[in-house]
Amino acid sequence: MERAKITYKGQVTIPKKVREALSIKEGESVLFQVEGDHAILKPIKKSLENFYGIFPATRSFEGMEVVRKEVRRKRGKRLISVPEGK
Repeated sequence: MERAKITYKGQVTIPKKVREALSIKEGESVLFQVEGDHAILKPIKKSLENFYGIFPATRSFEGMEVVRKEVRRKRGKRLISVPEGK
């Protein structure tokens, strides 16, 4: 069991052993779940997989190669339309 102090602002530093055990990195978020007289700390892992299916599809997916071609086409148009001297 690890120990930490709470600052006057209500902040706490998660001990290194706990961060390593939970694979928590700087900038990541955690969730506190209060149960009776104690709290459970859970890391929130964000990945694109977490967002899959939260929005309805507005059209069918044509495949990555089609997407790449469209991006290249639009990027090419943008580069062509840039005035000289910029």
